[in-house]
Amino acid sequence: MDSAELQSRLDDIADCGLKHHGFVAYNRDYELLVRSSPHAAGGSPMVRYLFRHCVLAQCRTMLAPGHWRASLDERLTESEFPDGVGGFFWGVGFQHLYPGGTVVAESQQARNWSKAVGIDFHEVRIETDTHELTLVFSDLRVTPLPG
Repeated sequence: MDSAELQSRLDDIADCGLKHHGFVAYNRDYELLVRSSPHAAGGSPMVRYLFRHCVLAQCRTMLAPGHWRASLDERLTESEFPDGVGGFFWGVGFQHLYPGGTVVAESQQARNWSKAVGIDFHEVRIETDTHELTLVFSDLRVTPLPG
């Protein structure tokens, strides 16, 4: 997969809802489960983005320390927004993929892994309203999920 095709696939997730991300059970590949609308609780189709041979997965917060400080109340993790509590509402059940994903051009990390392993690797950054993900991987598989 070349960079242009990879970027095209990442463009498809911009402004969507990220329902889940993390390593799959066998711990080699990293997945994103994405809904076509960031606000669809279950009505829009789910698509699996499987980043194969993932050698690096970093996740960092997009929230400033002050926003975190205001968002520590456990009631903000529940499924309904609590009355009289301010801060970031964690219980929404998704992350808004905005601006979405970007291929890191001329990635030194990807080059190093390509040389060491003998296959092509890519680096991408994926931004949501909550987290920024950095992934280094060899291939991307996109699969619509039933339901």
